[in-house]
Amino acid sequence: MFGIAALAACGNEPDSPANSSATNIVNTSSAVTVAPDRPLQLVEATIAGLQASLRTGESTCHDIVQGYLDRIEVYDQPNGINAITVINNNALNRADEIDAALAAGEDMPALFCAPLLVKDNYDTADMVTTGGSAALQNSIPPDDAFMIRKLREAGAIVIAKTNMAEWAFSPRQSISSSFGRTANAYDVNYVPAGSSGGTASGVAASLGVAGMGSDTGNSIRGPSSHLALFGIRSTLGLTSRDGVIPLSFDRDIAGPMTRTVEDGVRLFNVIADYDSGDPLAVPDRREDNYLDFLNADGLESKRLGVLRVLVDQDGADPEIQEIFARALGELEAAGAEIVDPIAITEFEALSDAITFCPRFRYDVAQYFATLENPPLTDVNEVLETGQIADATRGSFSFYAAAPLDIPPDEWETPCPTWPNNPQRNQLLQNAMAAMNAAQIDAIIFPTWSNPPAHIDRGAEEYAGDNNQLLAPDAGLPAVTIPMGFWQDWLPVGLQFVGRPYAEGTLIELAYSYEQATQHRRPPAGFQELN
Repeated sequence: MFGIAALAACGNEPDSPANSSATNIVNTSSAVTVAPDRPLQLVEATIAGLQASLRTGESTCHDIVQGYLDRIEVYDQPNGINAITVINNNALNRADEIDAALAAGEDMPALFCAPLLVKDNYDTADMVTTGGSAALQNSIPPDDAFMIRKLREAGAIVIAKTNMAEWAFSPRQSISSSFGRTANAYDVNYVPAGSSGGTASGVAASLGVAGMGSDTGNSIRGPSSHLALFGIRSTLGLTSRDGVIPLSFDRDIAGPMTRTVEDGVRLFNVIADYDSGDPLAVPDRREDNYLDFLNADGLESKRLGVLRVLVDQDGADPEIQEIFARALGELEAAGAEIVDPIAITEFEALSDAITFCPRFRYDVAQYFATLENPPLTDVNEVLETGQIADATRGSFSFYAAAPLDIPPDEWETPCPTWPNNPQRNQLLQNAMAAMNAAQIDAIIFPTWSNPPAHIDRGAEEYAGDNNQLLAPDAGLPAVTIPMGFWQDWLPVGLQFVGRPYAEGTLIELAYSYEQATQHRRPPAGFQELN
Protein backbone atom coordinates (compact mmCIF):
# COMPACT_ATOMS: atom_id res chain seq x y z
CA MET A 1 0.00 0.00 0.00
CA PHE A 2 1.49 3.29 -1.04
CA GLY A 3 1.75 5.72 1.86
CA ILE A 4 -0.19 8.58 0.28
CA ALA A 5 -3.32 6.50 -0.25
CA ALA A 6 -3.92 6.28 3.47
CA LEU A 7 -4.23 10.05 3.78
CA ALA A 8 -5.35 10.94 0.26
CA ALA A 9 -8.53 12.85 -0.23
CA CYS A 10 -10.38 14.10 -3.25
CA GLY A 11 -10.68 17.46 -3.97
CA ASN A 12 -10.82 16.10 -4.77
CA GLU A 13 -22.50 21.51 -27.94
CA PRO A 14 -24.63 22.04 -30.77
CA ASP A 15 -24.45 20.68 -34.35
CA SER A 16 -21.21 22.39 -35.32
CA PRO A 17 -18.17 22.51 -33.02
CA ALA A 18 -17.64 25.41 -30.66
CA ASN A 19 -14.23 26.87 -30.05
CA SER A 20 -12.48 28.13 -26.95
CA SER A 21 -14.53 31.20 -26.18
CA ALA A 22 -17.60 31.02 -23.97
CA THR A 23 -19.17 33.61 -26.25
CA ASN A 24 -18.97 31.40 -29.34
CA ILE A 25 -22.33 31.19 -30.97
CA VAL A 26 -24.47 28.66 -32.76
CA ASN A 27 -26.29 30.01 -35.80
CA THR A 28 -30.04 29.80 -35.48
CA SER A 29 -31.01 31.20 -38.84
CA SER A 30 -34.75 31.34 -38.30
CA ALA A 31 -37.07 31.98 -35.41
CA VAL A 32 -38.47 28.90 -33.70
CA THR A 33 -42.18 28.23 -33.53
CA VAL A 34 -42.71 25.95 -30.57
CA ALA A 35 -45.37 23.30 -30.88
CA PRO A 36 -44.28 20.22 -28.92
CA ASP A 37 -45.90 17.13 -30.38
CA ARG A 38 -44.14 14.32 -28.54
CA PRO A 39 -43.05 13.65 -24.94
CA LEU A 40 -39.82 15.25 -23.81
CA GLN A 41 -37.03 12.66 -23.55
CA LEU A 42 -34.45 13.41 -20.84
CA VAL A 43 -33.03 10.00 -19.90
CA GLU A 44 -29.49 9.89 -21.34
CA ALA A 45 -30.20 13.13 -23.24
CA THR A 46 -27.21 14.99 -24.68
CA ILE A 47 -26.50 18.69 -25.02
CA ALA A 48 -26.63 18.50 -28.82
CA GLY A 49 -29.86 16.50 -28.71
CA LEU A 50 -31.58 18.99 -26.43
CA GLN A 51 -30.42 21.90 -28.55
CA ALA A 52 -31.68 20.19 -31.70
CA SER A 53 -35.11 19.77 -30.13
CA LEU A 54 -35.14 23.48 -29.30
CA ARG A 55 -34.26 24.55 -32.82
CA THR A 56 -36.93 22.32 -34.40
CA GLY A 57 -39.58 23.48 -31.94
CA GLU A 58 -40.09 20.04 -30.42
CA SER A 59 -39.46 21.47 -26.95
CA THR A 60 -38.78 24.70 -25.12
CA CYS A 61 -35.94 25.47 -22.74
CA HIS A 62 -38.57 26.07 -20.05
CA ASP A 63 -39.93 22.56 -20.58
CA ILE A 64 -36.44 21.04 -20.52
CA VAL A 65 -35.45 22.75 -17.28
CA GLN A 66 -38.83 21.98 -15.70
CA GLY A 67 -38.44 18.39 -16.81
CA TYR A 68 -35.15 18.02 -14.96
CA LEU A 69 -36.56 19.77 -11.89
CA ASP A 70 -39.46 17.29 -11.95
CA ARG A 71 -37.02 14.39 -12.19
CA ILE A 72 -35.13 15.70 -9.17
CA GLU A 73 -38.35 15.92 -7.18
CA VAL A 74 -39.55 12.45 -8.20
CA TYR A 75 -36.28 10.51 -8.11
CA ASP A 76 -33.65 12.06 -5.86
CA GLN A 77 -34.92 11.88 -2.29
CA PRO A 78 -37.69 9.30 -2.94
CA ASN A 79 -35.15 6.86 -4.42
CA GLY A 80 -32.70 7.43 -1.58
CA ILE A 81 -29.91 9.03 -3.64
CA ASN A 82 -29.67 12.45 -1.94
CA ALA A 83 -27.56 13.87 -4.75
CA ILE A 84 -29.16 17.32 -4.93
CA THR A 85 -28.71 19.95 -2.23
CA VAL A 86 -30.20 23.25 -3.48
CA ILE A 87 -32.35 24.13 -6.49
CA ASN A 88 -31.60 27.32 -8.40
CA ASN A 89 -34.77 29.41 -8.10
CA ASN A 90 -33.70 31.46 -11.13
CA ALA A 91 -33.29 28.50 -13.48
CA LEU A 92 -36.73 28.76 -15.09
CA ASN A 93 -36.37 32.52 -15.56
CA ARG A 94 -33.11 31.94 -17.38
CA ALA A 95 -34.79 29.26 -19.50
CA ASP A 96 -37.50 31.74 -20.47
CA GLU A 97 -34.85 34.23 -21.55
CA ILE A 98 -33.27 31.60 -23.78
CA ASP A 99 -36.68 30.75 -25.29
CA ALA A 100 -37.26 34.42 -26.05
CA ALA A 101 -33.85 34.70 -27.74
CA LEU A 102 -34.57 31.59 -29.82
CA ALA A 103 -37.97 32.93 -30.84
CA ALA A 104 -36.32 36.18 -31.93
CA GLY A 105 -33.90 34.24 -34.14
CA GLU A 106 -30.82 35.32 -32.21
CA ASP A 107 -27.52 33.50 -32.53
CA MET A 108 -27.06 31.33 -29.46
CA PRO A 109 -23.94 30.60 -27.41
CA ALA A 110 -22.36 27.15 -27.46
CA LEU A 111 -24.06 25.68 -24.37
CA PHE A 112 -27.45 27.33 -24.65
CA CYS A 113 -30.03 25.62 -22.44
CA ALA A 114 -27.66 22.98 -21.05
CA PRO A 115 -29.06 22.29 -17.53
CA LEU A 116 -26.10 21.54 -15.25
CA LEU A 117 -25.60 20.01 -11.80
CA VAL A 118 -22.72 21.71 -9.96
CA LYS A 119 -20.79 20.44 -6.97
CA ASP A 120 -21.39 22.43 -3.80
CA ASN A 121 -17.82 23.72 -3.59
CA TYR A 122 -18.16 25.97 -6.67
CA ASP A 123 -19.02 29.57 -5.85
CA THR A 124 -22.42 30.55 -7.23
CA ALA A 125 -23.50 34.13 -6.56
CA ASP A 126 -27.19 33.20 -6.71
CA MET A 127 -27.02 30.06 -4.56
CA VAL A 128 -25.56 28.90 -1.28
CA THR A 129 -22.09 27.30 -1.44
CA THR A 130 -21.40 25.10 1.60
CA GLY A 131 -18.47 22.92 0.61
CA GLY A 132 -20.32 20.15 2.42
CA SER A 133 -20.06 21.97 5.76
CA ALA A 134 -22.98 23.01 7.95
CA ALA A 135 -20.81 25.95 9.01
CA LEU A 136 -21.32 27.44 5.52
CA GLN A 137 -24.98 26.51 5.11
CA ASN A 138 -25.95 30.18 4.71
CA SER A 139 -22.86 31.32 2.78
CA ILE A 140 -23.64 32.95 -0.57
CA PRO A 141 -20.46 34.08 -2.39
CA PRO A 142 -20.23 37.57 -3.90
CA ASP A 143 -19.61 36.25 -7.40
CA ASP A 144 -19.38 33.10 -9.50
CA ALA A 145 -16.38 30.83 -9.72
CA PHE A 146 -14.42 31.40 -12.95
CA MET A 147 -15.74 28.17 -14.50
CA ILE A 148 -19.34 28.93 -13.53
CA ARG A 149 -19.08 32.35 -15.13
CA LYS A 150 -17.69 30.82 -18.34
CA LEU A 151 -20.45 28.20 -18.44
CA ARG A 152 -23.17 30.76 -17.89
CA GLU A 153 -21.75 33.06 -20.52
CA ALA A 154 -21.93 30.09 -22.89
CA GLY A 155 -25.65 29.68 -22.16
CA ALA A 156 -25.59 26.83 -19.65
CA ILE A 157 -28.06 26.92 -16.75
CA VAL A 158 -27.03 25.85 -13.26
CA ILE A 159 -30.23 24.14 -12.12
CA ALA A 160 -28.96 22.70 -8.83
CA LYS A 161 -25.98 22.18 -6.54
CA THR A 162 -24.91 18.65 -5.59
CA ASN A 163 -23.86 17.00 -2.37
CA MET A 164 -20.23 16.16 -1.62
CA ALA A 165 -17.93 14.80 1.05
CA GLU A 166 -17.50 17.45 3.72
CA TRP A 167 -14.75 19.91 2.75
CA ALA A 168 -13.98 17.37 -0.06
CA PHE A 169 -11.97 15.24 2.38
CA SER A 170 -13.05 11.76 1.39
CA PRO A 171 -12.40 9.73 -1.77
CA ARG A 172 -14.34 6.90 -0.12
CA GLN A 173 -17.84 8.31 0.19
CA SER A 174 -19.86 11.53 -0.04
CA ILE A 175 -21.13 12.55 3.41
CA SER A 176 -21.58 16.21 4.34
CA SER A 177 -22.64 17.86 7.57
CA SER A 178 -24.74 20.26 5.48
CA PHE A 179 -26.84 17.76 3.49
CA GLY A 180 -26.11 14.21 4.63
CA ARG A 181 -25.06 11.12 2.68
CA THR A 182 -25.27 10.46 -1.06
CA ALA A 183 -25.80 6.95 -2.42
CA ASN A 184 -24.85 5.28 -5.70
CA ALA A 185 -27.62 5.64 -8.30
CA TYR A 186 -26.92 2.13 -9.61
CA ASP A 187 -27.62 0.67 -6.16
CA VAL A 188 -28.26 2.83 -3.12
CA ASN A 189 -26.69 0.15 -0.93
CA TYR A 190 -23.29 1.21 -2.30
CA VAL A 191 -21.20 4.38 -2.22
CA PRO A 192 -20.69 6.69 -5.22
CA ALA A 193 -17.11 7.31 -3.98
CA GLY A 194 -16.12 10.83 -2.98
CA SER A 195 -16.06 13.63 -2.92
CA SER A 196 -18.10 14.49 -6.04
CA GLY A 197 -20.62 11.74 -5.36
CA GLY A 198 -23.63 14.03 -5.69
CA THR A 199 -22.69 15.17 -9.17
CA ALA A 200 -21.90 11.60 -10.20
CA SER A 201 -25.17 10.05 -9.04
CA GLY A 202 -27.23 13.02 -10.22
CA VAL A 203 -25.78 12.97 -13.73
CA ALA A 204 -25.98 9.16 -13.94
CA ALA A 205 -29.69 9.28 -13.07
CA SER A 206 -30.31 12.04 -15.67
CA LEU A 207 -31.24 14.68 -13.09
CA GLY A 208 -29.31 17.14 -15.28
CA VAL A 209 -27.78 16.90 -18.74
CA ALA A 210 -24.22 17.12 -17.35
CA GLY A 211 -22.30 18.09 -14.22
CA MET A 212 -19.25 19.66 -12.70
CA GLY A 213 -17.01 18.16 -10.01
CA SER A 214 -13.56 18.66 -8.52
CA ASP A 215 -10.60 16.33 -8.11
CA THR A 216 -7.74 16.72 -5.65
CA GLY A 217 -6.76 13.07 -5.68
CA ASN A 218 -9.77 11.12 -6.94
CA SER A 219 -12.99 13.01 -6.93
CA ILE A 220 -13.84 13.51 -10.57
CA ARG A 221 -12.41 10.23 -11.79
CA GLY A 222 -13.43 8.00 -8.87
CA PRO A 223 -17.14 8.89 -8.74
CA SER A 224 -17.25 8.93 -12.55
CA SER A 225 -15.91 5.38 -12.55
CA HIS A 226 -18.47 4.25 -9.96
CA LEU A 227 -21.34 5.83 -11.97
CA ALA A 228 -20.36 4.94 -15.57
CA LEU A 229 -19.45 8.50 -16.55
CA PHE A 230 -16.73 10.26 -18.48
CA GLY A 231 -14.61 12.43 -16.20
CA ILE A 232 -11.60 14.59 -17.00
CA ARG A 233 -8.88 15.92 -14.72
CA SER A 234 -6.83 18.48 -16.63
CA THR A 235 -3.13 19.20 -16.43
CA LEU A 236 -2.43 21.25 -13.32
CA GLY A 237 -2.17 24.82 -14.59
CA LEU A 238 -4.42 24.50 -17.64
CA THR A 239 -7.75 25.25 -15.95
CA SER A 240 -8.80 27.71 -13.26
CA ARG A 241 -9.72 26.81 -9.68
CA ASP A 242 -10.72 30.38 -8.78
CA GLY A 243 -13.90 30.33 -6.70
CA VAL A 244 -13.73 26.61 -5.88
CA ILE A 245 -13.34 25.92 -2.16
CA PRO A 246 -9.85 24.38 -1.87
CA LEU A 247 -8.68 21.18 -0.23
CA SER A 248 -5.05 21.30 -1.34
CA PHE A 249 -4.49 24.21 -3.69
CA ASP A 250 -1.58 22.79 -5.65
CA ARG A 251 -3.44 19.54 -6.34
CA ASP A 252 -7.03 20.72 -6.83
CA ILE A 253 -8.63 20.52 -10.29
CA ALA A 254 -12.23 21.25 -11.31
CA GLY A 255 -13.98 19.89 -14.38
CA PRO A 256 -16.80 18.05 -16.16
CA MET A 257 -18.52 14.76 -15.31
CA THR A 258 -20.81 13.60 -18.10
CA ARG A 259 -22.63 10.62 -19.57
CA THR A 260 -20.87 10.99 -22.93
CA VAL A 261 -17.40 12.06 -23.92
CA GLU A 262 -18.83 14.59 -26.36
CA ASP A 263 -20.78 16.39 -23.65
CA GLY A 264 -17.72 16.45 -21.41
CA VAL A 265 -15.69 17.98 -24.21
CA ARG A 266 -18.38 20.56 -24.92
CA LEU A 267 -18.09 21.74 -21.32
CA PHE A 268 -14.30 21.46 -21.27
CA ASN A 269 -14.01 23.50 -24.45
CA VAL A 270 -15.66 26.40 -22.61
CA ILE A 271 -14.02 26.16 -19.17
CA ALA A 272 -10.43 25.45 -20.28
CA ASP A 273 -9.27 29.04 -20.39
CA TYR A 274 -6.45 31.00 -18.76
CA ASP A 275 -7.42 32.87 -15.60
CA SER A 276 -5.03 35.40 -14.09
CA GLY A 277 -6.98 35.01 -10.84
CA ASP A 278 -5.50 31.54 -10.37
CA PRO A 279 -1.87 31.85 -9.19
CA LEU A 280 -0.95 28.47 -10.68
CA ALA A 281 -2.54 29.07 -14.09
CA VAL A 282 -0.26 28.69 -17.12
CA PRO A 283 -1.19 30.79 -20.20
CA ASP A 284 -1.34 29.74 -23.84
CA ARG A 285 -1.51 25.98 -23.30
CA ARG A 286 -5.05 25.07 -24.37
CA GLU A 287 -5.96 23.70 -27.78
CA ASP A 288 -7.89 25.95 -30.15
CA ASN A 289 -10.85 23.58 -30.18
CA TYR A 290 -11.07 20.37 -28.14
CA LEU A 291 -14.09 19.28 -30.17
CA ASP A 292 -11.69 18.63 -33.04
CA PHE A 293 -10.46 15.59 -31.09
CA LEU A 294 -13.82 13.78 -31.20
CA ASN A 295 -12.42 11.24 -33.63
CA ALA A 296 -14.09 7.83 -33.72
CA ASP A 297 -10.91 6.35 -35.22
CA GLY A 298 -8.73 7.97 -32.59
CA LEU A 299 -7.30 4.70 -31.28
CA GLU A 300 -5.90 3.75 -34.66
CA SER A 301 -2.09 3.39 -34.41
CA LYS A 302 -2.00 4.75 -30.85
CA ARG A 303 0.36 3.05 -28.38
CA LEU A 304 -0.94 2.52 -24.85
CA GLY A 305 1.20 1.38 -21.93
CA VAL A 306 -0.21 -0.80 -19.14
CA LEU A 307 1.00 0.29 -15.70
CA ARG A 308 0.81 -3.16 -14.13
CA VAL A 309 1.58 -1.93 -10.62
CA LEU A 310 -1.92 -0.38 -10.68
CA VAL A 311 -3.54 -3.46 -12.22
CA ASP A 312 -2.21 -6.46 -10.34
CA GLN A 313 -1.71 -5.04 -6.86
CA ASP A 314 -2.58 -7.12 -3.79
CA GLY A 315 -6.30 -7.17 -3.14
CA ALA A 316 -7.37 -6.23 -6.67
CA ASP A 317 -10.75 -7.72 -7.53
CA PRO A 318 -10.28 -10.65 -9.97
CA GLU A 319 -13.38 -9.77 -12.00
CA ILE A 320 -12.24 -6.19 -12.49
CA GLN A 321 -8.88 -7.53 -13.65
CA GLU A 322 -10.79 -9.66 -16.18
CA ILE A 323 -12.84 -6.67 -17.32
CA PHE A 324 -9.59 -4.74 -17.80
CA ALA A 325 -8.14 -7.63 -19.80
CA ARG A 326 -11.20 -7.53 -22.06
CA ALA A 327 -10.76 -3.77 -22.39
CA LEU A 328 -7.22 -4.34 -23.66
CA GLY A 329 -8.67 -6.56 -26.36
CA GLU A 330 -11.25 -3.91 -27.23
CA LEU A 331 -8.55 -1.28 -27.50
CA GLU A 332 -6.53 -3.52 -29.83
CA ALA A 333 -9.62 -4.25 -31.93
CA ALA A 334 -10.09 -0.50 -32.33
CA GLY A 335 -6.55 -0.16 -33.70
CA ALA A 336 -4.41 0.53 -30.64
CA GLU A 337 -1.12 -1.19 -29.87
CA ILE A 338 -0.79 -2.33 -26.26
CA VAL A 339 2.60 -2.13 -24.58
CA ASP A 340 2.34 -4.44 -21.57
CA PRO A 341 3.87 -3.77 -19.14
CA ILE A 342 5.53 -0.42 -18.73
CA ALA A 343 7.29 0.68 -15.56
CA ILE A 344 8.00 4.11 -14.10
CA THR A 345 11.36 4.25 -12.34
CA GLU A 346 10.94 4.47 -8.54
CA PHE A 347 7.18 4.79 -8.90
CA GLU A 348 6.35 3.13 -5.59
CA ALA A 349 9.18 4.78 -3.67
CA LEU A 350 8.32 8.24 -4.96
CA SER A 351 4.60 7.69 -4.36
CA ASP A 352 5.38 6.82 -0.75
CA ALA A 353 7.74 9.78 -0.38
CA ILE A 354 5.36 12.39 -1.83
CA THR A 355 3.42 13.39 1.23
CA PHE A 356 -0.05 14.93 1.14
CA CYS A 357 0.69 18.42 2.44
CA PRO A 358 -1.77 19.43 5.21
CA ARG A 359 -2.22 22.92 3.75
CA PHE A 360 -6.03 22.81 3.89
CA ARG A 361 -6.37 25.17 6.88
CA TYR A 362 -4.19 27.80 5.20
CA ASP A 363 -5.84 27.42 1.78
CA VAL A 364 -9.39 27.68 3.14
CA ALA A 365 -8.41 30.83 5.04
CA GLN A 366 -7.46 32.35 1.69
CA TYR A 367 -10.89 31.35 0.37
CA PHE A 368 -12.68 32.87 3.36
CA ALA A 369 -10.93 36.15 2.60
CA THR A 370 -12.81 36.29 -0.74
CA LEU A 371 -16.22 36.28 0.98
CA GLU A 372 -17.87 39.53 1.98
CA ASN A 373 -19.11 38.19 5.32
CA PRO A 374 -17.33 34.90 5.95
CA PRO A 375 -19.04 32.78 8.61
CA LEU A 376 -15.57 31.61 9.70
CA THR A 377 -12.06 32.96 9.63
CA ASP A 378 -10.44 29.70 10.73
CA VAL A 379 -11.85 26.37 9.57
CA ASN A 380 -10.80 24.84 12.90
CA GLU A 381 -13.74 26.67 14.48
CA VAL A 382 -15.97 23.79 13.33
CA LEU A 383 -14.34 21.60 15.97
CA GLU A 384 -15.49 24.02 18.65
CA THR A 385 -19.01 24.44 17.28
CA GLY A 386 -19.50 20.76 16.44
CA GLN A 387 -20.52 21.61 12.87
CA ILE A 388 -18.75 18.61 11.41
CA ALA A 389 -19.90 15.14 10.36
CA ASP A 390 -18.64 12.17 12.36
CA ALA A 391 -17.22 10.69 9.15
CA THR A 392 -15.01 13.76 8.73
CA ARG A 393 -13.49 14.08 12.20
CA GLY A 394 -10.68 11.59 11.70
CA SER A 395 -9.42 13.22 8.49
CA PHE A 396 -9.83 16.69 9.92
CA SER A 397 -7.33 16.02 12.70
CA PHE A 398 -4.59 15.63 10.07
CA TYR A 399 -5.08 19.26 9.03
CA ALA A 400 -6.03 20.97 12.29
CA ALA A 401 -2.50 21.51 13.61
CA ALA A 402 -1.16 23.16 10.44
CA PRO A 403 -0.40 26.92 10.59
CA LEU A 404 -3.27 29.22 9.73
CA ASP A 405 -1.50 32.24 8.25
CA ILE A 406 1.95 31.03 7.18
CA PRO A 407 2.31 29.87 3.56
CA PRO A 408 3.18 26.15 3.36
CA ASP A 409 6.49 26.90 1.62
CA GLU A 410 7.57 28.82 4.73
CA TRP A 411 6.68 26.22 7.37
CA GLU A 412 9.39 24.88 9.65
CA THR A 413 9.11 21.68 7.61
CA PRO A 414 8.17 23.22 4.26
CA CYS A 415 5.55 21.88 1.86
CA PRO A 416 6.92 23.07 -1.49
CA THR A 417 4.11 24.28 -3.72
CA TRP A 418 3.86 22.91 -7.25
CA PRO A 419 5.66 23.40 -9.58
CA ASN A 420 8.54 23.74 -7.10
CA ASN A 421 8.18 20.36 -5.41
CA PRO A 422 11.32 18.28 -6.12
CA GLN A 423 9.76 14.86 -5.47
CA ARG A 424 6.67 15.57 -7.56
CA ASN A 425 8.90 16.90 -10.32
CA GLN A 426 11.01 13.75 -10.15
CA LEU A 427 7.93 11.58 -10.55
CA LEU A 428 6.88 13.69 -13.56
CA GLN A 429 10.34 13.34 -15.07
CA ASN A 430 10.36 9.57 -14.51
CA ALA A 431 6.86 9.17 -15.95
CA MET A 432 7.79 11.11 -19.08
CA ALA A 433 10.99 9.07 -19.43
CA ALA A 434 8.96 5.85 -19.25
CA MET A 435 6.46 7.10 -21.84
CA ASN A 436 9.25 8.24 -24.15
CA ALA A 437 11.17 4.99 -23.83
CA ALA A 438 8.06 2.95 -24.67
CA GLN A 439 6.91 5.49 -27.28
CA ILE A 440 3.40 5.48 -25.89
CA ASP A 441 0.59 8.03 -26.15
CA ALA A 442 -0.99 7.28 -22.77
CA ILE A 443 -0.74 5.10 -19.69
CA ILE A 444 -3.75 2.90 -18.86
CA PHE A 445 -5.09 1.03 -15.82
CA PRO A 446 -8.44 0.45 -14.05
CA THR A 447 -9.72 3.64 -12.44
CA TRP A 448 -10.59 1.52 -9.39
CA SER A 449 -9.33 -2.06 -8.96
CA ASN A 450 -12.23 -2.92 -6.64
CA PRO A 451 -16.00 -2.41 -6.76
CA PRO A 452 -17.78 0.28 -4.72
CA ALA A 453 -17.99 -0.28 -0.97
CA HIS A 454 -21.25 -0.98 0.83
CA ILE A 455 -22.70 2.34 1.91
CA ASP A 456 -22.67 1.44 5.60
CA ARG A 457 -19.00 0.38 5.33
CA GLY A 458 -17.65 3.12 3.09
CA ALA A 459 -14.45 3.58 5.08
CA GLU A 460 -13.87 -0.05 6.08
CA GLU A 461 -14.25 -1.43 2.54
CA TYR A 462 -12.30 1.35 0.81
CA ALA A 463 -9.96 -0.45 -1.60
CA GLY A 464 -8.63 -0.23 -5.13
CA ASP A 465 -8.53 3.56 -5.59
CA ASN A 466 -5.91 4.03 -8.33
CA ASN A 467 -6.50 7.76 -8.73
CA GLN A 468 -4.30 9.16 -5.99
CA LEU A 469 -0.83 8.25 -7.13
CA LEU A 470 0.21 9.35 -10.60
CA ALA A 471 -1.91 12.14 -12.11
CA PRO A 472 -2.29 14.38 -9.03
CA ASP A 473 1.26 13.80 -7.81
CA ALA A 474 2.83 14.64 -11.18
CA GLY A 475 0.24 17.22 -12.29
CA LEU A 476 -0.72 15.10 -15.33
CA PRO A 477 -4.03 15.03 -17.20
CA ALA A 478 -6.25 11.96 -16.92
CA VAL A 479 -9.66 10.77 -18.07
CA THR A 480 -11.88 7.88 -17.08
CA ILE A 481 -14.43 6.14 -19.31
CA PRO A 482 -16.79 3.20 -18.64
CA MET A 483 -15.28 -0.19 -19.48
CA GLY A 484 -18.01 -2.50 -18.17
CA PHE A 485 -19.92 -3.59 -15.10
CA TRP A 486 -18.81 -5.67 -12.12
CA GLN A 487 -21.18 -8.63 -11.82
CA ASP A 488 -23.11 -6.97 -14.66
CA TRP A 489 -24.32 -4.53 -12.04
CA LEU A 490 -21.92 -1.84 -10.73
CA PRO A 491 -19.85 0.31 -13.12
CA VAL A 492 -16.11 -0.05 -13.71
CA GLY A 493 -13.90 2.63 -15.28
CA LEU A 494 -10.84 2.63 -17.54
CA GLN A 495 -8.31 5.41 -16.99
CA PHE A 496 -5.98 7.08 -19.50
CA VAL A 497 -3.14 9.30 -18.20
CA GLY A 498 -1.30 11.49 -20.68
CA ARG A 499 1.56 13.90 -21.10
CA PRO A 500 1.25 17.48 -19.81
CA TYR A 501 -1.35 19.46 -21.78
CA ALA A 502 -2.21 16.42 -23.93
CA GLU A 503 -5.92 16.63 -23.11
CA GLY A 504 -6.70 16.50 -26.82
CA THR A 505 -5.04 13.12 -27.16
CA LEU A 506 -6.85 11.77 -24.10
CA ILE A 507 -10.18 13.00 -25.47
CA GLU A 508 -9.44 11.28 -28.78
CA LEU A 509 -8.63 7.99 -27.04
CA ALA A 510 -11.65 8.11 -24.74
CA TYR A 511 -14.08 9.06 -27.50
CA SER A 512 -12.81 6.34 -29.81
CA TYR A 513 -13.10 3.72 -27.05
CA GLU A 514 -16.58 4.93 -26.12
CA GLN A 515 -17.79 4.79 -29.72
CA ALA A 516 -16.31 1.33 -30.25
CA THR A 517 -17.75 -0.23 -27.09
CA GLN A 518 -20.78 1.77 -25.89
CA HIS A 519 -20.38 0.32 -22.39
CA ARG A 520 -22.47 2.91 -20.60
CA ARG A 521 -26.04 2.09 -19.69
CA PRO A 522 -28.30 4.08 -17.34
CA PRO A 523 -29.13 2.91 -13.83
CA ALA A 524 -32.50 1.19 -13.44
CA GLY A 525 -35.43 2.97 -11.87
CA PHE A 526 -35.03 6.41 -13.43
CA GLN A 527 -37.29 6.07 -16.46
CA GLU A 528 -38.91 8.94 -18.31
CA LEU A 529 -41.67 10.70 -16.37
CA ASN A 530 -43.93 11.17 -19.38
